[in-house]
Amino acid sequence: MEREGRPVGAESGELVTIGEFARLSRLSAKALRRYDELGLLRPALVDPVNGYRYYDPAQVEGARLVAWLRRIGMPLNRIGRVVALDAGAAAVEIRAYWARVEAETAARRDLAMYLVDHLSAEGRTMSRMPDSAENTGSSGSAGSAGVPAGLGVPGGLGAPGGPGAVALAIRCAALTDIGVVRTANQDAAFAGPRLLAVADGFGEGGAEASAAAIEALQPSTWGRDGALSAADLLNALEETADSAARAVRDAVAPCADPDGSGTTLTAMLWTGSRLGLVHIGDSRAYLLRGGELFRITHDHSLVQSMIDDGSLSPEEAASHPGPALLLKALVGEARPGAVAVACRADVRLREVLAGDRYLLCSDGLSAVVEAADLRAAVVAADDPQEAVRRLAGLAREAGGPDNVACVVADVVVEE
Repeated sequence: MEREGRPVGAESGELVTIGEFARLSRLSAKALRRYDELGLLRPALVDPVNGYRYYDPAQVEGARLVAWLRRIGMPLNRIGRVVALDAGAAAVEIRAYWARVEAETAARRDLAMYLVDHLSAEGRTMSRMPDSAENTGSSGSAGSAGVPAGLGVPGGLGAPGGPGAVALAIRCAALTDIGVVRTANQDAAFAGPRLLAVADGFGEGGAEASAAAIEALQPSTWGRDGALSAADLLNALEETADSAARAVRDAVAPCADPDGSGTTLTAMLWTGSRLGLVHIGDSRAYLLRGGELFRITHDHSLVQSMIDDGSLSPEEAASHPGPALLLKALVGEARPGAVAVACRADVRLREVLAGDRYLLCSDGLSAVVEAADLRAAVVAADDPQEAVRRLAGLAREAGGPDNVACVVADVVVEE
């Protein structure tokens, strides 16, 4: 038990004992000692003779902030960063943290609802996978969230066991472009008969991170999925996403600041009749169906979270001056005291139709080219190879401020 006495070298009334400060801050002395040990709230003075802790009454607000942040579940290492910031920067950090919590909660909610549906079906084909799509419309502004006809509904052309099912295949092309401004290319893209992927690296090891994430997906053995349940396929997707996360950590480990290096990842793995989607960060996937272009991923970014909570309109977001702050990404192992944004990727299954065209791209394309122009280029191209060339050209015409990675894939009837 820490005894209280008068602080050595301090005038009476300037500093208070730990017991008095506990009463002022409405925290326990035990909590204050713990905050000191963790470096979250240092006493103003520690008596060099007896080790008694003394506090400045001006520290009360900081102590209460630490307590409030702990109540919302913020990790201690991130609290350490927040309390060291000025009020405005701390507010940005707290918003970013809570947006990430809400995004992860929403992903768990979707999975929970899927499991309820799946188990309630009692062996019957599940009615619908949790899914979402945003119609970009022909005007270039984001439309209301919705699902195009037949999207995600088993039983259509090519669905496992659906009436009139036929063998489908993927015809695809990939391209990366350094752009006009950057001196190095940290984006990566891959298109093959079983895998479509784009990754946008950042930080010192960004190029290594993006390449490692995609490389980790390629050894995946995805056979025809007729013998596998949807639950088995989801488990396989989770394992694949975890493999990519481990590969990125290993790739950036030699960096001086490994938690500051990482990558986004948006990938689709073709099972023979369905596409498995793995997504983390702000790279995107779109679906062209029936002449309409739908965005089928949700950005894990601070700006997107502000759109979601109504703080920004989509039009305001397009010209938002703030940096592109990611809430989720694949990053290196965090050092003690660092704040990482590493977390699990979103995974889901998608049913496909013959004639579907998919676009995967980094924000070097989607952030600089209007949605209407994206749609026009994807619609006009005769084949995926022409489409990726058109899209890279559009990014350059818009100033090419960033690297570009894009993949275009057509779902075709297998010959």
